[in-house]
Amino acid sequence: MLEKAKYYIDKLQLLPHPEGGYYREVYRAGEMILAEHLPGNFKGNRNISTSIYFLLQKNDFSAFHKLKSDELWHFYDGSTIRISLFDEDDKFSEIFLGKNISEGEIFQTTIKKNCWFAAELSDKSSFALVGCTVSPGFDFQDFEMADCEELVKKLPNYEDKIKRLCKKPNKPAESQ
Repeated sequence: MLEKAKYYIDKLQLLPHPEGGYYREVYRAGEMILAEHLPGNFKGNRNISTSIYFLLQKNDFSAFHKLKSDELWHFYDGSTIRISLFDEDDKFSEIFLGKNISEGEIFQTTIKKNCWFAAELSDKSSFALVGCTVSPGFDFQDFEMADCEELVKKLPNYEDKIKRLCKKPNKPAESQ
């Protein structure tokens, strides 16, 4: 583990994230949006907003997934993060989140709801610390991990990238 990554993981009390990397929720708004005031794709009430710290190091990656809410990513420290995404029309693009503004990198970006996206470090020998803000607030009911085979069928021209940035499905436990 990289020394600076370990420092942030320890000091910020980050935990392993299901999609890859490390995280900790740091804010969950006390105010709620009632289900009847949310679009029909939400089940139940949601906090107005939530935010987390999120850290990737070395070969960690955030696997292809999508949310029912927009998500803002804020760059804090470390190496450039490459975000690969497919918008709702399946158009592919990449966003480079980092501090090298003269090279086209940006400090903050928005991932629109219902877009498949994944993130990885540009420099695999480094780390990156970012913040992610979701509104309406994050709920695991609104999170969908990509089925690699299904995503490849839908977007065959991106098979290598999709397979590299997908999590392998968990094998069912064997009967005892």
